[in-house]
Amino acid sequence: MLEQFKRMPFGFYVCAMGFTFERLAFYTVKYLLAIWIATEVVSGGLGLTDVKAGTISGLFVAWTYITPMFGGYIADRWLSPRICVALGMILMGAGYICAWKATSLTMIYVMMILVAVGTGLFKGNLSGINALQFKSEKDLDSAFSIQYSFVNIGSFIGTTFLAITATTGLGPIHLSFNTVFLICGLFLLIDAAWFIVAGKTALGDLGKVPFKKDQREFVHDEKKELELNEPLTTGDKKKIFAIFLVTMFSVVFWMLWYMAYLPAYYHFGYGDGADFLNKANWYIGDFLVPSAWFDSVNALVCIILGPILAMLWNKLSLRPQGDMSMYRKTALGCGLLGVSYLVMVFADGIAMSKGQCSVLWLGLVCMLMSIGEMVFSPLGNSFINKLSPAKVLGLLLGFWPIAVFFAQLLYPAVYAWTKTQTFTFGYGLLAGIVIVFGAVLWVISGKLDAWAEEE
Repeated sequence: MLEQFKRMPFGFYVCAMGFTFERLAFYTVKYLLAIWIATEVVSGGLGLTDVKAGTISGLFVAWTYITPMFGGYIADRWLSPRICVALGMILMGAGYICAWKATSLTMIYVMMILVAVGTGLFKGNLSGINALQFKSEKDLDSAFSIQYSFVNIGSFIGTTFLAITATTGLGPIHLSFNTVFLICGLFLLIDAAWFIVAGKTALGDLGKVPFKKDQREFVHDEKKELELNEPLTTGDKKKIFAIFLVTMFSVVFWMLWYMAYLPAYYHFGYGDGADFLNKANWYIGDFLVPSAWFDSVNALVCIILGPILAMLWNKLSLRPQGDMSMYRKTALGCGLLGVSYLVMVFADGIAMSKGQCSVLWLGLVCMLMSIGEMVFSPLGNSFINKLSPAKVLGLLLGFWPIAVFFAQLLYPAVYAWTKTQTFTFGYGLLAGIVIVFGAVLWVISGKLDAWAEEE
């Protein structure tokens, strides 16, 4: 496993650490928004409903997953990706600092705009810069799986330590929600300084010019250089359609993946307000497990699985038939998510009969969700880098996250619908839907593989 880390150039770690700082702040704020908005005013919150909290939290995430498409387009044609990434970090930091002064939803909306624009310039472009360091396509899956571990190190630190300083407190440290938002803003400014200073020597000239020009400078095959300026071929269009189809299937996955946090917070979780039903016993012995640690389990599983899956994908790629296709990995992820929903239904059944279920059931739910996520999510950037025509690489790197944008817009409405149904029916039906979607994608994966290989 250590060999996977040793093979990476230092520039890889400059980019990966950039994601660590950014995700630390992002996941801290994502969790705190959902709790802060639904917490009673006397406890430092806004005192709104769980549906309103879920909607605002969903919008916060949604807009950060649509703007990378525009940021990628800019970095493809006009602006240095390195400048885009640094500017994006600074804008995100400014956004979180706005949330520091928020006493109502108005400043939260300002924060969301700044973070969305900053993420658009940052997200896909940093992955694109990182990919330029690897000349072999087979190294990309390993690189992006390890990068995903760095992403989740940030998430783990944020939700395990920083977020709980504003809820249950971390030992003697108990900060206000707004103070934690300020800390998140400062982390993004540190992130910008790290990327600019360390990247100056570690990345050399990579990413200093727009991606289309960068690709042209690094391609020595005259035929390929010509192709960058030619119209899209039929084969190119089929590859783009394959990327589009996987992205649309991912909408269903991410909609239910993110929605799973809401019953964990409000149905099974604990807190101040009528919307917290406390269906789970969060004590293990005398220790009260912070509800933020539901997020932490996800991050921890992803950190551990990153290098393990990197080795697995590398090993599978050496087979005569090659690695499992991205389509089948997406299908498998959907199946695992569906099973996690069935476990949630089972846990609710225990709570109905005994008053509460053990928090360990929620740990199993999060573990299954996280394994499903790790099977395909970190490979999306690798998949697009390998499959996308070079002339639209930045655009498609930004298009991949659009699945999460639509998922975030949809899941608050779906969550509101589940509150009109019994928990067993509502969540059992959703489990069946995502499992069926996965099965359909598995069945048609052979056809999609053929399209991907077409010249």
